[in-house]
Amino acid sequence: MSKRVYDIKVERYDGSTYFLEEYKGKVLIIVNTATNCALNDQFEGLETLYQKYKNDGLVVLSFPCNNFDNQEPGSMDEIYNTYRRRFGITFPIHSKTIVNGDNEHPLYTLLKREKPGLFGSQIKWNFTKFVIDREGKVVGKYLPYDSPEEMEEFIKELLNE
Repeated sequence: MSKRVYDIKVERYDGSTYFLEEYKGKVLIIVNTATNCALNDQFEGLETLYQKYKNDGLVVLSFPCNNFDNQEPGSMDEIYNTYRRRFGITFPIHSKTIVNGDNEHPLYTLLKREKPGLFGSQIKWNFTKFVIDREGKVVGKYLPYDSPEEMEEFIKELLNE
């Protein structure tokens, strides 16, 4: 079982795969997203953080997720175009990812093991945000209703370490 996120292989929106080791030395925000979620206004806050701190080593990684009330039902082409055009995000978009259950992605198995929730390890909703430090350790978890702005001070601390 993987100990670090760097050991995990993920799939980009276009179907190509890579290991998260590509981001070694960066601070990561990993977030399960959905265009039809009432919390989709968080795309703006995530993009703002990304633009503000990407030159300092921050990367936001979006993992579209259809686990909750069918809020991300489209094809990857539709999702990608919606993220880029409607929400204006420029950070990396990945393929649809299962975050809970028997077929959950190994990335989410690791994230939940490292930062379980108060009431268990299941992801409860879209826009659950995990923070990874420059060493590849899961160091923070923010719940769906926690705004990206609430993460900024913590992100700045990690970037300055």
